[in-house]
Amino acid sequence: MPSTMIPDDPLPSGRGTRILAVANQKGGVGKTTTAINLGTALAAINQQVLIIDLDPQGNASTGLGIDLDRRKINSYSLLVDNVSLFDVIQPTEIPGLEIVPSGTDLYGAEIELVDFERREYMLRDALIHATGAYDYVLIDCPPALGLLTINALVAAQAVLVPLQCEFYALEGISQLVNTIEKVRGVFNRQLEIQGIVLTMYDKRNNLSADVAEDVRGYFGDKVYNTVIPRNVRISEAPSHGVPVLIYDMNCTGAQAYLALAGEIIHRERKLSA
Repeated sequence: MPSTMIPDDPLPSGRGTRILAVANQKGGVGKTTTAINLGTALAAINQQVLIIDLDPQGNASTGLGIDLDRRKINSYSLLVDNVSLFDVIQPTEIPGLEIVPSGTDLYGAEIELVDFERREYMLRDALIHATGAYDYVLIDCPPALGLLTINALVAAQAVLVPLQCEFYALEGISQLVNTIEKVRGVFNRQLEIQGIVLTMYDKRNNLSADVAEDVRGYFGDKVYNTVIPRNVRISEAPSHGVPVLIYDMNCTGAQAYLALAGEIIHRERKLSA
């Protein structure tokens, strides 16, 4: 765990802004797909949403149609160059949804941030001005538990964990849970798991049902009732630069993300009641 700084006060929540890190150190679990489609679903029900693409691969930026020539000022600029948040935000074609895109220079951020005095707090400090401007900020984390993900966990109020319905699902999440506990103890005492969403669920496959049962047995009500099905439309949508809700609103994948957005809002309201 980098550095040993005393935890700052919690990031102010503005008019109810919720900052969620979408994280899982395992790749291929539907993390970016969940970030962009959940963001789109929240925007569709009149929430103001900002997605921060913190993954050097830039898949969230691609999935929201942000061309490479629009990514010259990006999340690297935010973290390393101290560029203002509102100077790096890009609009998307979805009303109510904006993005801080990723860029290839983000690959070097892990090394460069090591020498920064407040290296774990760079994103948190940058997001001060986002509170009050958005209902939700979703941070799409890279599939690794390095400084970029640590920055996301320090900035976030809670973590949303996409979990693929496969044999090693629970084994893979244990490291993330351990990291969340360490971040909470050292940098961000308010951090919690907001929820776990089961992805790539195949109702024809007994393994999916078995994994879902195991995860629910272990994490209880932290697991959302909504499951994201394995759906070809979800897989096709990124190649067209649009979320699945735009690509095919009526497919099972799109409807699942709408249901997930509703469930998240309901859970958030219960927490704040």
